[in-house]
Amino acid sequence: MTNSTTHAQFISTAIEAINTEKAALSLLTEQIDSRFAQACDVILACQGRVVVTGMGKSGLIGRKIAATFASTGTPAFFMHPGEAGHGDLGMLVQGDVLLAISNSGESDEIKMLLPVVKRLGIPLISISRDHRGMLPRAADIVLTLGKSQEACPLNLAPTSSTTATLALGDALAVALVHARNFTSEDFALSHPAGALGRQLLTRVEDLMHTSVDQLPLVNQQSPLHKALFTMTHGRLGMTVVTDDEQRVVGIFTDGDLRRVLERGVDLSVPIHEVMTINPRQIERTMRASDALSVMNENGISQLLVMDDEDQLQAIITVHDLLQAGVK
Repeated sequence: MTNSTTHAQFISTAIEAINTEKAALSLLTEQIDSRFAQACDVILACQGRVVVTGMGKSGLIGRKIAATFASTGTPAFFMHPGEAGHGDLGMLVQGDVLLAISNSGESDEIKMLLPVVKRLGIPLISISRDHRGMLPRAADIVLTLGKSQEACPLNLAPTSSTTATLALGDALAVALVHARNFTSEDFALSHPAGALGRQLLTRVEDLMHTSVDQLPLVNQQSPLHKALFTMTHGRLGMTVVTDDEQRVVGIFTDGDLRRVLERGVDLSVPIHEVMTINPRQIERTMRASDALSVMNENGISQLLVMDDEDQLQAIITVHDLLQAGVK
């Protein structure tokens, strides 16, 4: 069987499908009214979890909506309506809110759950095409999508309707993010394994060198050759220069060493004559990503971590940050 469809026809069909779904989203915006605000109020007041349910394609979209809720500060999970009728309904307890999705409003699997939902006194928010159907008639709050044309040429396969449902779920999640004053740090707490989580959660104190043998210190009167031995022992590409009271007065790095050698400086010169003064200092609670930005902006590879009494507490290097995946 040969396919006579041309590339131009493929592209034309794709654009038509996307435009059909855009029209569905435009229709959805006309459905956003006081019912949407009431749904937000109910979810904000929820003492339990938002339990999302839906069958078929609606269920697949429901899983994504539940995941978005959970990752943005609204405890939520997906409950399969078919499995719920065989025991999983025990997941639903008083204090929860049920968000049920059915484009037609006539899902038999959800219909079987409604008597129990009502008996438990659980608020029911429905998402459907319009107000017709068993589900919206039973719901406390009815959210509608509008009767849009499916992008499927047969007007059968859920396409535009699932896109609109997903957008409505995202709209609820975003509205709740604003209402909860949800921050990027809050978001990171539910994403600790990802790159964003590392960027937002990892602090300097999680990566810095604090053990005594990892803090290369040398007195400012020490000769340069002693500072080099200290630097080599510390293996951090630098040594910290202190005064007699152990206050930091400068640092000497690999870069300083190259410049000294280029000038032919004698290795017996006191380190304070060739050190870098006023080294950059940070606090241990700074984000590791911010510490990396400080290094990049200043063209340096190490930072001194100071305590509340302005005493050297630790050292962190660009290698530590990159090795931890900080960007």
